[in-house]
Amino acid sequence: MTSRRSFLVKGSLALAGIGLAKQGLASVGAENGGNIPIVISTWNHGLPANEAAWEVLSKGGHSLDAVEAGVRVPEADPNVITVGKGGIPDAEGKVTLDACIMDEKGRAGCVTYLQHIVHPISVARLVMEKTPHVMLSGKGALKFALENGFKKEKLLTPKRKEEWKKWKKEQNKFSNKINIENVSEDNHDTIGMLAIDKDGRISGACTTSGMGYKMPGRVGDSPIIGAGLFVDGEVGGAVATGSGELVMKTVGTFLVVELMRNGMSPSEACEEAVKRIARKIPDYENHQIGYIALNKKGEYGSFCIQPGFNFAIKSEVKTGMEDAEAWLKKL
Repeated sequence: MTSRRSFLVKGSLALAGIGLAKQGLASVGAENGGNIPIVISTWNHGLPANEAAWEVLSKGGHSLDAVEAGVRVPEADPNVITVGKGGIPDAEGKVTLDACIMDEKGRAGCVTYLQHIVHPISVARLVMEKTPHVMLSGKGALKFALENGFKKEKLLTPKRKEEWKKWKKEQNKFSNKINIENVSEDNHDTIGMLAIDKDGRISGACTTSGMGYKMPGRVGDSPIIGAGLFVDGEVGGAVATGSGELVMKTVGTFLVVELMRNGMSPSEACEEAVKRIARKIPDYENHQIGYIALNKKGEYGSFCIQPGFNFAIKSEVKTGMEDAEAWLKKL
């Protein structure tokens, strides 16, 4: 009986591909990473976000709690002007926030054009858990947040207000800038995060204040399931950053996950999704798009259009930043 049980257990773990993860041990894959638990996130502000997520993962917590806790860090930091409080406003001087969250079961929640609330990611989670819907927007999202205990706060900081006034006077026209998320005085972009916990459960979160000085009402890819974020518990997950319009036009993160389902590594899938943009969108070289992906084994990968996109990693064996390979550099 002992031999039979051992054989069945080993066979089941091999078929599931997550045996070591379910025992809380490292599951080493062939590509980058391969350690479970693990968390990855976009850009330099991913480092402190990953630390907060790791606090949950290292104690055996659920990846959904980890990604929410992680992205709440930049949401609350007024020095991160791409997310939450202190985010760059739209052309009318209003800070409007977008976010989505998704777990390994396919449950998802999103908010768009949300004002006055520091943590849109937590509102998105409540949309997922407390409503029959996936997305709430604008005044409806704000009403829902207030009914669930969130407090109104002023999101436009004095510094951002002065910069907006200067922009209105001198420029008053939206312009796309590539990789300005890495310039301290003018940074802008999403934080997207993916995490796998010790039980092999994968979740993702994505949150942003959107393009700086965007047209009022503009919503990008970040709160859209399948564009800014997609997770499939049987395969893995992906998040996007950059010019969201390009991601929406190609349903980028859904594409990445489907490519992984069909056998591609995370890096290969991210590269193919960027190539899809290059083939379909004529002026793609004037934009930046970066993808990061994580499969069920804990292997991660990335790819982008322009050089300059980086992302943060945290696991039991690795903490730090990596630069994504760029399509235009390969041409």
